[in-house]
Amino acid sequence: MNGQWTKEQAWSWYNSKPWIRGCNFMSSDCANRIDEWQEFGFEDKFATTAREIELAEAIGYNSVRVILEFEVWDKQHDGFMQRLDRYLTLFWQHGISAMLVLANDCSVPKSLWQPAKFGEQKYDIGYHGGKKNSPHKKHGELSWHLLDDPDIAARYYEFVKEIISVYAHDERVIVWNLFNEPGNNRGNLSLGHMEKFFEIAWTIAPDQPLCADIWSGLRGSRATTETEQRALELSDVISYHNYGSYDSNVMLVEQLKAIGRPALNTEWLNRILHNNVNELYPLFYLEKIGCYNWGFVAGKYQTFEPWEGLWQQVESGGGKNLDLTKWQHDLFRPSLRPYDPAEIDIIKTYNRRADERFKSGLDKRLFGK
Repeated sequence: MNGQWTKEQAWSWYNSKPWIRGCNFMSSDCANRIDEWQEFGFEDKFATTAREIELAEAIGYNSVRVILEFEVWDKQHDGFMQRLDRYLTLFWQHGISAMLVLANDCSVPKSLWQPAKFGEQKYDIGYHGGKKNSPHKKHGELSWHLLDDPDIAARYYEFVKEIISVYAHDERVIVWNLFNEPGNNRGNLSLGHMEKFFEIAWTIAPDQPLCADIWSGLRGSRATTETEQRALELSDVISYHNYGSYDSNVMLVEQLKAIGRPALNTEWLNRILHNNVNELYPLFYLEKIGCYNWGFVAGKYQTFEPWEGLWQQVESGGGKNLDLTKWQHDLFRPSLRPYDPAEIDIIKTYNRRADERFKSGLDKRLFGK
């Protein structure tokens, strides 16, 4: 069994790639991830994806982060695998790789959880993620995950094993993001499962690096929770999330650099929290921090709306620093026109500079390890 890559291995891999930049992608006509991966309506969703991925290529993005859906794999296995491969092929035709996410701790309490319902997906208008009772609302109790059921967990491990085995040596997959935000409102409930995912992956020994996210920041060189610290200790490259201000991003980048591994900000862009393209995209370019903003084209998932927790702050008399005049996430309107053309100009400019820098060999002199 292989373990964590050495820092030298991680940097060798990272410096062989152009600056990795893109978005967390789901087509605008998907109400949720069941909608994205199920058989029902897939051809229409795939056509929308084709239009929107063409747009991603046009602005110079070269990767997307995609969260897979275990429940669709479990109930529609063969079709799911075919649909996943069609997505990967489409992305690659446009010069876009995929970071695949295998589990996600952003969930709701078990009292609110509903098993997957296939077919037409209902959604709430005016709510982030299309749900009134979303993971982004303060519920006052710990969230629940399918992995909490031992029988389902065994099946889930098979899902992880199959997906990694099939694409372990496929250049269309750039990184394995084994767990999104492990421990988010769950304490250490997912810690053992996350460790098991890494063990499964090590037995397969994929060409791509492995990671699980840190999402609540660092204290010095250590994560703020036990689960996130373990994610740091296991990951080949660092996947982190920061929806905070420019200053908070600068300080976090400095802390991450001290750890000594390549870093990718796999969730950013929250204009309401003053997390903006004009400040952060040049920072990521200068530091060669891989970056995936949340959202792309505004649609049924409504990630341009604030997290429900932000509304709760405002309605309880707080949130005075929030700028609710702005979209939270997403770069493009449903018309495929930009939310803000100036943002797209910045993204295009730095993407072009990054590719020129990589081709000239300047990356090796600036970021060689």
